[in-house]
Amino acid sequence: MNDTILAMNGITKRFPGVLALNNVTFECRKGEVHALVGENGAGKSTLMKILAGAHQPDAGEILLRGEQTRLADPQHAQRLGISIIYQEFNLIPDLTVMQNVFLGREPRNRLGVINQAEMQRRAADLFGRLRVQIDFNSPVFRLTVAQQQLVEIAKALSLNADVIVMDEPTAPLTDAEIEHLFEIIYDLRRQGVTVIYISHRLDEIFTLADRITVLKDGTAVGTVLPSEIDKGGLVRMMVGRSLDESDAEGHVPTTEPILRVEGLSRLGALSNIDFTLHRGEILGIAGLVGSGRTEMVRCIFGADKLDAGDIYLHGQKVGLSSPGQAVAAGIGFVTEDRKAEGLVLGLPVRQNISLPNLKRLQRLGFVDRPKEKQVAATKVTELAIKTAGLEQEVRYLSGGNQQKVILAKWLLANPSVIIFDEPTRGIDVGAKAEIYRLMHQLASQGAGIVMISSELPEILRMSDRILVMREGQVAGELARAEAGEERIMLLATGHSMEEVMQTPVRPRPEGGTK
Repeated sequence: MNDTILAMNGITKRFPGVLALNNVTFECRKGEVHALVGENGAGKSTLMKILAGAHQPDAGEILLRGEQTRLADPQHAQRLGISIIYQEFNLIPDLTVMQNVFLGREPRNRLGVINQAEMQRRAADLFGRLRVQIDFNSPVFRLTVAQQQLVEIAKALSLNADVIVMDEPTAPLTDAEIEHLFEIIYDLRRQGVTVIYISHRLDEIFTLADRITVLKDGTAVGTVLPSEIDKGGLVRMMVGRSLDESDAEGHVPTTEPILRVEGLSRLGALSNIDFTLHRGEILGIAGLVGSGRTEMVRCIFGADKLDAGDIYLHGQKVGLSSPGQAVAAGIGFVTEDRKAEGLVLGLPVRQNISLPNLKRLQRLGFVDRPKEKQVAATKVTELAIKTAGLEQEVRYLSGGNQQKVILAKWLLANPSVIIFDEPTRGIDVGAKAEIYRLMHQLASQGAGIVMISSELPEILRMSDRILVMREGQVAGELARAEAGEERIMLLATGHSMEEVMQTPVRPRPEGGTK
């Protein structure tokens, strides 16, 4: 019996100046978790948008349950049982959980009035199927990110979806929330639902996937079983080479203070934070979601107002009441939310790179366009940014290439302190390794780097020293040789330094892909 539920055969898609997909074949079986992996720009999103009906292929065919199908639009795809859960959730914050799940499909009585009792019953059935307890009448904005994701899954099931695409579903989740999501995915598989799982976290791929399909440069490299390949082999399929993310990158921190903060406080977010960053040092900031990590660096960058505390750069006290002042003082900020805060999506690559550097690119009070193009082109080449040209709007770049554009603008600005907030979230293994090398290079050139990451292996691999935050305070500090995942988590969850230091340190993660 043929258990293939979906077959995409010979799919080709062109955009202006770009062959996004070239004769790609991809097929899924009923009730499997099928991982789709590849570098940013490999064609994963384009292939899934074709499956969702958002794009039409230029060539190829789609067979759904054995029948040739043309997916006219996203609503048509949903009616046929295909649902996609994107990284950016498609929920209306002010509506309740029930209202979001059944939006536009509310059960109604004979008079056309919404049947609240029936909607409540159906919601109970859906979340019961997911084995999740949630307040159906709560507005979505009051939910955690993990709960919002469950609402998206419930919405997919309410559409009777038997093919669900999950795009980087664990990026904003804690370890406990990830474990819960995995349990739900296993349950969906047992119920016969096919899950197409997209992630750059290879540990997850090998934990969840029944099969793995690799895309590279718009072509399908192949489909393998997890038992047939290891992480190194999968990386080679994805990027065409082996990667080295080892710690031995040659930078040596100095003892010269470059940034010092004393008593930083912000009502409801931060309380009396002190630390010093040294020239050539990568200072890791760890902690659970909501511990105050991002709030702290936003205050340092002048994006949020401090209620108390002082900031010193190169030994001089500075007042940073705006990001513009921080940039002028020599601080760069690679923000966690690159689309909302790091880029102007409607502007081209050229202008996004030049924006923080316009004063340096002026001539007689006007931007020197030839110089602007020259420096932007140099950074695009140096960072191997994949773009159709300097005038391509950054909204059309892959996540990894958008991150490289942000890095390019700060490299051009040449700051002495650079803040990286979740620098590798949602980017592929190749771009991740490049960013690691770049951070080491910047540190070796004397920059001080503050790095926030929710991935403990990344914190341990990259940091010369680690601050752990909890409830808006520094819970403790660990030297490189003292740090381990258990010790970090103990500090993050309220244990004392004395208890933490009694816990043995396991070997640090080796270079390689997480």
